[in-house]
Amino acid sequence: MKANLKKIAVALVITSCALTGYFWWLTSRPVKIIAVHQEDNFSEILVKNFPFTDKGKINWWLANKDSLKIKYNIPCPSSSGNFYVNFWDYGEGYKEKGKYDRRCFDDMNTVKNCIDKNAVFSVENNRKKEILFRVYDGRYRMEKNGNKIKLKDE
Repeated sequence: MKANLKKIAVALVITSCALTGYFWWLTSRPVKIIAVHQEDNFSEILVKNFPFTDKGKINWWLANKDSLKIKYNIPCPSSSGNFYVNFWDYGEGYKEKGKYDRRCFDDMNTVKNCIDKNAVFSVENNRKKEILFRVYDGRYRMEKNGNKIKLKDE
């Protein structure tokens, strides 16, 4: 009986270590930007390895917004100052239009110019020039002091 309990305890420790290691590996992979599509003040960014958590997504944006501006001119505000940045999971890559729920990009002159719609994050500003984040769990507004306030569902 005691030998069985020891085996079970060892198996649980090994399993929890393996799961912890796998989760750490998943979360430590760098975000990879596959492509950027721009139309007016709308930016569409196709990514791999985007953070899982809402906090991780917002923190990634805050840490990388300056380099996105330098490298891709994102965000690209309209004459009124508004912008929208959508991050899409690249998934299995570009596909043909055929399927119902795909996001297609007209700036590509190829048959495979669509991706399966899987939005992972978006950033925009409103008329008051406040930054708004849309994530899986809802929407957040960035205060001038840097605090992020979760907005109630509309």
